[in-house]
Amino acid sequence: QVQLVESGGGLVQAGGSLRLSCEASGLTFSAYAMGWFRQAPGKEREFVATIPWGSPNTYYEDSVKGRFTISRDNAKNTVYLQMNSLKPEDTAVYSCAAGFTASRRTTDYRYWGQGTQVTVST
Repeated sequence: QVQLVESGGGLVQAGGSLRLSCEASGLTFSAYAMGWFRQAPGKEREFVATIPWGSPNTYYEDSVKGRFTISRDNAKNTVYLQMNSLKPEDTAVYSCAAGFTASRRTTDYRYWGQGTQVTVST
């Protein structure tokens, strides 16, 4: 049974930082691309960042470039999202996902976590 469990969300003031973690189990983690997505109230889920399974390249949504960093530790079956210079518009439920392609599309990911809430106050 595949499980993706996010942690690290919370309430932070604008300009602050958070580090999200997503620990995977039940799959060969090193063989999967991992992505982070977010969904704000009343909005559709949107792409945030992705990291392939076998490449150091990373990809970001334009509004988070230079502020967020995705990384992975295959020995710990964990993907991270370091979020700096947070803005109120970053407030959302953040979910990690595992798929075979480092894609911006939700449909390319097979497994999803339940999500963790990030709230950025002014």
